[in-house]
Amino acid sequence: MAIKATVFKAALQIADMGRYYYADHALTLAQHPSETEERMMVRLFAFALYADPALTFAQGISGDDEPDLWQKDLTGAIERWIVVGLPDERAIRKACGRSTQVVVISYGRAADIWWNENRSKLTRLNNLTVLRLPSDDTQALAKLADRTMQLQCTLQEGGLMMTSEDGVVEIEPVVWHGKLPSGQSWEQN
Repeated sequence: MAIKATVFKAALQIADMGRYYYADHALTLAQHPSETEERMMVRLFAFALYADPALTFAQGISGDDEPDLWQKDLTGAIERWIVVGLPDERAIRKACGRSTQVVVISYGRAADIWWNENRSKLTRLNNLTVLRLPSDDTQALAKLADRTMQLQCTLQEGGLMMTSEDGVVEIEPVVWHGKLPSGQSWEQN
């Protein structure tokens, strides 16, 4: 008998000062049996960072050819393809051919090794953004996970602050390649 996904509900209030985006989102996240709460909360972070009415959770870990989140236009063309973790370089190149923008949000102890192995190939892709989240921050984010979450998210000057009744987590992603949705762009090694 297959283990089923665990369903989480999140009421997410977003105030993105850089993009002038202010909205409430009622989200349902399915945590795959092999997915940690840390990874699931990084997916929620990705949603908050790139929030848009057209942004949706995709199959991700359960689908072979889908990202964790994507945003499509009215014709079905993929505008934004967001992957959480340390994807294969060939899969990223393929996604860059299918989408206007591809975002990789890396985290964990192996992220630096992954970036050093793939940097030379990935920095050639103009429609790619690669972000690195500090491990301490993603682990703190995982502690906010609850089956029903009430979260407030403020984005300002390249950082994100997520607040719940269980605490506050501040995350400032490191931009390895590309730019943040607020328009900030630089590369850090």
